[in-house]
Amino acid sequence: MSNRILVLYGSYRSDRMGIRLANFVINRLRDRGEDVEFIDAKAIGLPMLDRMYKEYPKGSAPEALEKLAGQIRGADGFVFVTGEYNWGMQPGLKNLTDHFLEEWFWRPAAIVSYSAGRLSGARAATAWHGTLSEMGMVVVSSTIGVGPIAQTLSEAGEPIGDGGKALERSFPRFADDLTWWIEAAKAQRARKAPPY
Repeated sequence: MSNRILVLYGSYRSDRMGIRLANFVINRLRDRGEDVEFIDAKAIGLPMLDRMYKEYPKGSAPEALEKLAGQIRGADGFVFVTGEYNWGMQPGLKNLTDHFLEEWFWRPAAIVSYSAGRLSGARAATAWHGTLSEMGMVVVSSTIGVGPIAQTLSEAGEPIGDGGKALERSFPRFADDLTWWIEAAKAQRARKAPPY
């Protein structure tokens, strides 16, 4: 049985290099038989956080929030594809994430980071780890960092050069770790209701 995985991406830039990595992750997870849905913060276009989804009276949240809440609740796990902006995380993805809280609980998250430089978004990945943990997700230990992204993935999201070869080698373990945690969390939720 396949797992329902949301791949979340948050760049609002006109020249979005990270979409290459999002496409790579989506395609490789689908190749493994997973049910993958792409969540593009820019396409959804949520306003800057004023009121969280849970702060709206029942049935009165904007349609985009209501739909996204259902997608998050229906997922078995998440992959956050994040670029690094000035040593930090992308504001578009952070803003989307912050509109929700309980919807994220009791599911694993994995982090895939990228940058134009050689550090591969490592500082953004580090920042996301604590944030996602605080929001009730278990962050898997395997991460993927890609950089320089333009020398690692083609426009179609296919691996190129030595960086692409390294990415191909690292992806199976990353996906195996995410799948293990998804299956563990599904089993635990089926056995026992979350404490709150």
